[in-house]
Amino acid sequence: MNSKIIIPIIVIIISAAAIYLIPEDSSMPSSENLYQSGFTFYDVEKIKESLSEKDIFMSTPSPVTDHTIGNYCAIQDDILSKISYCTTTAIQDPNGRSLGNISMGGVPDNPIMAIAVIESKPFVNSKSDEVKIVFESMIESLVCDCWNEKQPGGFESIETWIDAAETKYVESSQTTPLKSTVDGLGDETLILEITTKNESYLWTLIVLK
Repeated sequence: MNSKIIIPIIVIIISAAAIYLIPEDSSMPSSENLYQSGFTFYDVEKIKESLSEKDIFMSTPSPVTDHTIGNYCAIQDDILSKISYCTTTAIQDPNGRSLGNISMGGVPDNPIMAIAVIESKPFVNSKSDEVKIVFESMIESLVCDCWNEKQPGGFESIETWIDAAETKYVESSQTTPLKSTVDGLGDETLILEITTKNESYLWTLIVLK
């Protein structure tokens, strides 16, 4: 992936004309060399250390190789078909309450994706601070600590990107998932999603080789 910055795309069914639809396969990995570069399973320790400095705690990674792998490392079918090994960790706030999970999936010696899912209720912004801490730690640990320098899509910071996605989602009907994609920060693609599940909101960050 070259270093050209691609403006993030936020997809909502009632989006304004300035928002563009993302082709369903626009950021899917296409070759085996994806397993030979970028972040590794060991980088989960970088995330853990970064989160601990902000009083968010992360469990030891648990491997998943059976039929439940799709519960932790599935994005969509064409990605799941490339994943034979997955690790997942639980993340908790300072009071021991569950925030969600961070998982990585690929082959045993290298991942092709990492995903963080944080549950927010009763409001979409109920876990706003935690979402920003976790997503920022993931991006800086797995991609680069260079957002402020490159400012992909014109967003000054990761926080600004997250705030823009939240604002767009709140202004929508909130019945259609929001999806925002950023390229050009490093060799990886970043995908931010906001969806609803029962009476909760799910914030998802995908880091994809």
